[in-house]
Amino acid sequence: MSDTLTLPAETRDRAGKGASRALRREGRVPAVVYGGKEEPVSIHLEEKELRRQLGTGHFFNSVVEIEVGGKTLKTIPKDVAFHPVNERPLHVDFLRLAEHATIHVNVPVVFKNEEASPGIKKGGVLNIVAHTIDIVVDADSIPDEIVIDLTGLDVGDAIHIHDVTLPAGATAAHADRDDAIATIVAPSALKSSDGEAEEATPEA
Repeated sequence: MSDTLTLPAETRDRAGKGASRALRREGRVPAVVYGGKEEPVSIHLEEKELRRQLGTGHFFNSVVEIEVGGKTLKTIPKDVAFHPVNERPLHVDFLRLAEHATIHVNVPVVFKNEEASPGIKKGGVLNIVAHTIDIVVDADSIPDEIVIDLTGLDVGDAIHIHDVTLPAGATAAHADRDDAIATIVAPSALKSSDGEAEEATPEA
């Protein structure tokens, strides 16, 4: 299960672009907590700590407890706006979570037992189509990752949503589409594609 993160915050009394710019100059990031049939709460966070947690790689599939005004708000990050040039975080949206709330979350996919795949053993290549899977799960049971076993897979085999063993209590958000997650591709197919590209390039 994904660890719960904690972010200290302060309430934001003033709204507007001018107030937000002033906060950013002080090393703070404006944010809002909404949802849960309650009024939105405007807050600001320390940019340094927010950057650290963004760097964990699992910020968006973790429960984040925001400590503000003597209260702890249980949330999940929904969106972070970044500066287009320097990539500084400019604003964060958090969704307030009720107890045992069921949520949609994207969880990273990890592949194991490549050495037990006949297709990879004979030179095939694992072609990853989706690096995450969108699942519906209890907010208290968000997994860090979803592991896919490659044992027995040969060249030409594909892994679809229905082939993936999800954690207990979790379901695929788009199971009706049965999207492909990965395929084992023949190396010859890759060489053929490269050759066609070379032939299409006019000689100097």
